[in-house]
Amino acid sequence: MEDIEIVRLYLERSQDAILETEKKYGRYCHKIAFNVLGSIEDSEECVNDAYMRTWGSIPPNEPTSLSAYVGKITRNLALDRYRQRSSGKRGFGEVPVLLDELAECIADEDVYEKLQDSEDIRNAINGFLMSLPEEERKVFMRRYWQMEPIADIANRYDMSVSKATTMLFRLRNKLKIHLMKEGITL
Repeated sequence: MEDIEIVRLYLERSQDAILETEKKYGRYCHKIAFNVLGSIEDSEECVNDAYMRTWGSIPPNEPTSLSAYVGKITRNLALDRYRQRSSGKRGFGEVPVLLDELAECIADEDVYEKLQDSEDIRNAINGFLMSLPEEERKVFMRRYWQMEPIADIANRYDMSVSKATTMLFRLRNKLKIHLMKEGITL
């Protein structure tokens, strides 16, 4: 079923909307949640919460990309749950590693949270991503959006872990330069 048809089910308040979302994007959402939380049980709860949040937000929203919409909801819920679980402790899993990797581009987690919804930074990052060759864009998104471990990314794109690590290092440096050129200093 196409996204537009699934969104129509949400708009009509049909219970089938959640079932169709689960069929089409269930594995994708579970992967995002698991990459953040590292727990099957927590990931399952998070994805179920994401479906309910999606149900509650369509309407009034009518997303054109349901995968991006439900993926963002899942990711945000997983990050919220992660923060709750790890408050006062050094984190676990991929999140602290990712924050350390991005620290050169984005000053700290508090600044990152404030800027997530900033249209200027969103446009700058989208412009950066669109300027990248397809493979680099996919590697960057898998690491920093879907929070996949580097070894999994390397395996997916048939490259060594060293090559993937180097590519991500160079991409972070390019992002930093791009943000500075756009007048965004963090």
